[in-house]
Amino acid sequence: MFRRILKEVKQYTLPSIITPIAMIIEVVAELLIPYFMGWIIDRGIKNPDESLRMQNILLYGGLMIAMALIGLIGGMLGGRFGAMASTGLARNLRETMYNTIQNFSFSNIDKFSTSGLVTRMTTDITNIQQAYQMMLRITVRAPLTMIIALILAFRINSRIAVIYLIALGILAIVMFTIMMTAMPFFRQAFPKYDALNESVQENVSAIRVVKAYVREKQETEKFHNASNAIYKIFTKAEGRVAYNWPILSLIAYTCIIIISWRGSKMIVGGIDGMTTGQLASLLSYCMSILFSMMMVAMVFVMLSMSFASMERVAEVLNEVPDITNPENPVMEVADGSIVFKNVEFSYHKEGGEPVLRDIDLEIKSGETIGIMGATGSSKSSLVNLISRLYDADEGEVIVGGHNVKEYDLEALRNQVSVVLQKNVLFSGSIYENLRWGNKDATDEECREACRMACADDFISSFPDGYDTHIEQGGTNVSGGQKQRLCIARALLKKPKILILDDSTSAVDTATDARIRKAFKEAIPGTTKIIIAQRISSIQEADRIIVLDDGKINAFDTHENLVANNEIYREVYESQTGGSGDFDETEVG
Repeated sequence: MFRRILKEVKQYTLPSIITPIAMIIEVVAELLIPYFMGWIIDRGIKNPDESLRMQNILLYGGLMIAMALIGLIGGMLGGRFGAMASTGLARNLRETMYNTIQNFSFSNIDKFSTSGLVTRMTTDITNIQQAYQMMLRITVRAPLTMIIALILAFRINSRIAVIYLIALGILAIVMFTIMMTAMPFFRQAFPKYDALNESVQENVSAIRVVKAYVREKQETEKFHNASNAIYKIFTKAEGRVAYNWPILSLIAYTCIIIISWRGSKMIVGGIDGMTTGQLASLLSYCMSILFSMMMVAMVFVMLSMSFASMERVAEVLNEVPDITNPENPVMEVADGSIVFKNVEFSYHKEGGEPVLRDIDLEIKSGETIGIMGATGSSKSSLVNLISRLYDADEGEVIVGGHNVKEYDLEALRNQVSVVLQKNVLFSGSIYENLRWGNKDATDEECREACRMACADDFISSFPDGYDTHIEQGGTNVSGGQKQRLCIARALLKKPKILILDDSTSAVDTATDARIRKAFKEAIPGTTKIIIAQRISSIQEADRIIVLDDGKINAFDTHENLVANNEIYREVYESQTGGSGDFDETEVG
């Protein structure tokens, strides 16, 4: 885990090395100041030789100023390079995680919630950033300060310096106890952040549904509960950590009193040659030693919190994409022919029930194929295998004469254009959204694709036409308009296979018929696969697949299915035997 996270330091290795070196310089310089201060008192102020008194005061005062300046420079360098290294690590982690997610197959994405990925890329990486900066600065500074201060204290007077060891032992036991009780609460906080982000994401993305069902109060309460859960956990954790400072102050002031009392007696009694300057130095080291101990404890807490964050981030970074390019991929799809050979597929590879079983079918290039079946019959699962959004567990999926696993992923998906069931538009102009299908498409090509998708009419009615800004998620266009824009976007790819996954469900039957008529006339060589619940959307297809519980129940023409297939006939009669479906012969 540590190795995987630290791998992202990359170009910030030098700042990561300079920072602890700068902190060492700062610590040494700062701790020499009390040492020289004692010399000023003993060898300067209390020097009986007047000629040496001012000379020593200036000498050791100058050394103190020099140490202060060196410490200041070391601190500034440590802060600058520490910030550079930690923020650089955070940036690299975010970029690597984002790029890793982009390479995930659908099966990889299914393992993580959207809110969990957002929390990992924000809160968790921020925790890692802070922890890394603490590791470079405070983790070096605090222990080093404590060690050097102890060495200098023992060098001045070992009898009094023993008091520090006793105080450190007591403080270590107390702080360890406090930290151990606080750490579980910190670790519990991160799943709560996921729940909070999930609440915000769901509410914002579905705000229209929330308002339509007058659920503002319930959603507000849901967010309050998620936020309150985080508040309670951190209150408990911080409530325990809050004992650190009072206990440190109690031990520190107790040490000062004991050292002052014992040191004064030694000065008055002339024991061990104890001097006023040495006592002043020892008192200065008292706070340095004990404060450093507390900082070590706080670093321990921060690192413990970051461990949970590191585990969550490393979980994403270590996730191996299930679908990757072969060593020598096929770069061109010859045609739109599709063959399924004894295909079986399950979303859960280990012990999961197959959603597709015994799939054998052959589709010729340029055919129009309809797919219908009840909800949950795995219609979308079937077409997802064609563009290799998922891999079949058993059998082969062959496109253009090659197994889909032999193709370069980009080359395959550029030739298999999919309009998914959940249509998504991105913030930007209509032109920008259309050019997701082909970034080099001209304005006229965009308009032609929109005419085929019956989108040109409503786009032209907008004041800004094709430059109309689309809000995030396409919230400022209707469901039918969104579907037609997505179809136009797919057509701009000029694919050899076009898959419409129930992507005309929000348009009226007349528009649906015009779209299919345009497909037949404009792209006759493209294999078209249409998933639909309306018989009218697929009855003119060359052949129709009837799926039932993950198996092919029938694969034939509309007429033969009406005559011979009970499932298809039942659906057909239910849609035409009542008020009647749309009569497509009326469409030019």
